[in-house]
Amino acid sequence: MNTGSTVSTEVDVAVVGAGFAGIGLGIRLARRRRESFVVLERAPGVGGTWRDNRYPGVACDVPSHLYSFSFRPKPDWSRVFAPGAEIHEYLRECARDEGLDPHLRLGTDMQRARWDGTRWRIATSAGIYRARVLVVAAGRLSEPRIPEIAGLSTFDGPVFHSARWDGAAALAGRRVGVVGTGASAAQIVPALAGTASHLVVFQRTPPWVVPRGDRAYSPDERRAFALDPAAERALREELFDEAERAIDARRRVRPDIDRLRDRALAHLTAQVPDARLRARLRPDYEIGCKRIVISDDLYPTLGRDDVTLEPSALQRVEKSTAIAASGAHHPLDALVLATGFWTTRLPFAQRIEGRHGLLADRWADGMTAHASTAVHGFPNMFVLNGPNASLGHNSAVYMIETQIDHVLGALDHLAAGDGTPLEVTVAAEEAYTREIDAMGADTVWLQGGCRSWYVDEASGRLTLLWPGTARSFRARNGEFDPRPYGQPPVGGG
Repeated sequence: MNTGSTVSTEVDVAVVGAGFAGIGLGIRLARRRRESFVVLERAPGVGGTWRDNRYPGVACDVPSHLYSFSFRPKPDWSRVFAPGAEIHEYLRECARDEGLDPHLRLGTDMQRARWDGTRWRIATSAGIYRARVLVVAAGRLSEPRIPEIAGLSTFDGPVFHSARWDGAAALAGRRVGVVGTGASAAQIVPALAGTASHLVVFQRTPPWVVPRGDRAYSPDERRAFALDPAAERALREELFDEAERAIDARRRVRPDIDRLRDRALAHLTAQVPDARLRARLRPDYEIGCKRIVISDDLYPTLGRDDVTLEPSALQRVEKSTAIAASGAHHPLDALVLATGFWTTRLPFAQRIEGRHGLLADRWADGMTAHASTAVHGFPNMFVLNGPNASLGHNSAVYMIETQIDHVLGALDHLAAGDGTPLEVTVAAEEAYTREIDAMGADTVWLQGGCRSWYVDEASGRLTLLWPGTARSFRARNGEFDPRPYGQPPVGGG
């Protein structure tokens, strides 16, 4: 690999990111044995979200057997909801066992990607690549969002984001503040309680919480899955169908949304006997508007004597004192920021230049992409896990696999064509965007009375989620169709 030289490395496909999306596409490309490709990863290892998030208690909130590649099942998951380290190891095994090592370029940060009229010129921290096709698989949970809090940089103690966990920070026996009550905080808070001398949890908005029901798989269960792949596939399908049924609650269909809300309220009532605390923990927006937390131990932890729920945001910091919006002062020794990620304004868009300028400028009014994958003005470029390609009710891995199939279809079309680049028409992208907007208009994400990371702050559009079933996403986008690119199918017709 070139390092610092102006000489470029030529490949058919350059994939940016080595998380689930990048590894999944890499596996499929390696199995085809047709295209030359590299997977560019800025970190020293693969794994994406599951490499970066190493906080205490980190685990998936999608069942393990559904949160893995259909083309590479894992029969021996340890629990119903896998710990983060186990998922990370699964991805490392996938990359190693599928022969991706020769294609991985670790420690290689994409600094700039520019379409030069025929190919993508990709400048990285370790040299230049020229690729016929650019696939951006950088994800939407890769760039921590640090809130603007007055005095935060002067705090007299360790401060770090949950996705950049400081394992060297001494938290045992110390006063620790956790900013946020979302999915990460719901795992961190129970893990730290009892270790910290006192825990202060800053809650800007209470989450809806439903029971988790996690448990370990027995050795017999794991053995049975290994000996009978059909049984593992049947479980996966059962879990998938159960998750799919949850979409009606997000569409505000009754009685589905009422049942979901009642389930969460019953969980709150059963786990929080203190009426005053319970009132502070009851959301004032509709269930599902924000990401629903699944937890059996968050509520009991917030009721502990050594845990304080601060029912307002962290407003400012003065030396070792954290001051909440309520005016309450909390002396602390450390601060953990469980404050989420840049999800609707993806930082990589600042680094990609198409025919008419930066992707960030193209997305100034919110992310859009035809088939949630291709953007007008950016020929031979595909985005995985980007605009309207996530779910609020089912597994992201299913969506990623659907997009991978779409990209492989595009590569087949390019291979059979005359060398003309693939660029989706602006009309096709706009029509798809109107379709998405119509689908999402009456969902809980736009009508639920909350602000969430699913919705673009500037445009008010639902830009992160696919507002339908996972199956409908596959039916709509699983196969590549050249007609929105102004091209006929290969062979005519």
